[in-house]
Amino acid sequence: MVNKLFQKTPLAWRQLMKEKTRLAIAVAGITFADMLIFIQMGFESALFDSAIQPHRNLQADLVLINPQFQTLFSVKSFSRQRLYQALSYDGVESVNFVYIGTGQWRNSETRIERSILVWGVDPNKPGLQFPEVQKNKDYLKSLNQVMFDQASRPEYGAVGDIFTKTGNFQTELNSKTVNVKGLFSNGASFASDGNVIASDSSFLQLFPSHKPDQIEVGLINLKPGVDIDQIKTQLIKGLNPDPKNPFVEVGTPEDFAQKEKNYWANSTGIGFIFGLGVGVGFIVGIVIVYQILYADVSDHLPEYATLKAMGYTDNYLLGVLIQEALLLAILGYLPAFFLSFGLYKLTFAATMLPIYMKANRAVTVFIMTVIMCSISGAIALRKLRSADPADIF
Repeated sequence: MVNKLFQKTPLAWRQLMKEKTRLAIAVAGITFADMLIFIQMGFESALFDSAIQPHRNLQADLVLINPQFQTLFSVKSFSRQRLYQALSYDGVESVNFVYIGTGQWRNSETRIERSILVWGVDPNKPGLQFPEVQKNKDYLKSLNQVMFDQASRPEYGAVGDIFTKTGNFQTELNSKTVNVKGLFSNGASFASDGNVIASDSSFLQLFPSHKPDQIEVGLINLKPGVDIDQIKTQLIKGLNPDPKNPFVEVGTPEDFAQKEKNYWANSTGIGFIFGLGVGVGFIVGIVIVYQILYADVSDHLPEYATLKAMGYTDNYLLGVLIQEALLLAILGYLPAFFLSFGLYKLTFAATMLPIYMKANRAVTVFIMTVIMCSISGAIALRKLRSADPADIF
């Protein structure tokens, strides 16, 4: 068995190398198909990662949200009273809250306004895990002083550069003058191109129509050693007397993140579009490899018929075809893998989305490439089976 495999591999390689131009075209086609798959998967992953990044930076064991919540882009509020009720449960150590709203940030140079996500927090305990916020939280205590997300889109202006040089930056948010007193890094997303953190008092100044007793996210911190699932179950029942009409939804920060991810994956059609792109790339690869293998079999049909006359079985010849397909898969995958690194960097520079190569994605695309080429080889076998020694001799 080992000898047969050893004999097949050089034959598959020789068959491919006989037509170098055809080989180059095949490799280019597979590379294109793989790059299409890499780009589609990369964008989809960047969409989800950027959308749930703020959720995972919440400093809490459990969170409360409005049951009608779908996405931060159109977040809904609920009564702060429900959050304070959680303090009566054994195992709950402290509670906190966050206001969230979409404001209009004015570029100080172009004077053009752009939507930005504004987070209102308690400056004494912000409830966010950004180290820059924890370090500079005292700056938020003064009214209309904010911290700016330096990983936001450049359309907001050179906020980070100017602040780094001068230690201050002044502009308008919701037509009110604000002073940037610190920077942090979260990043843009499909829902928001940038973020600003302000104190709860500053937030209410910027959004005068927002009721102080209505909050967007409630943060619950538990005592050490407490069973999170048990407290979660107790809060769900206790805070919602009528299960059919719940006042709040209780979950972990990861549950909160998954809710946001599900919205973008299932409610917007974006997930379907990226999935469709992956499917198209896969089909394109199958067609390209099939055409190359079919042309190879057609051009060398007499040689295959001779091998049959010598006693080689269809399974042996199928092995040759599959090995040709696997060689094409490897030769096409490697340049696609490295070129995708460059495309990811260009995309990050242009969009500020967290798009980068992941190990599981690289493995997935390689497996898809192998399957893609194997399917093409199996389809091309139909032509190879028609190689009849009687027609040749």
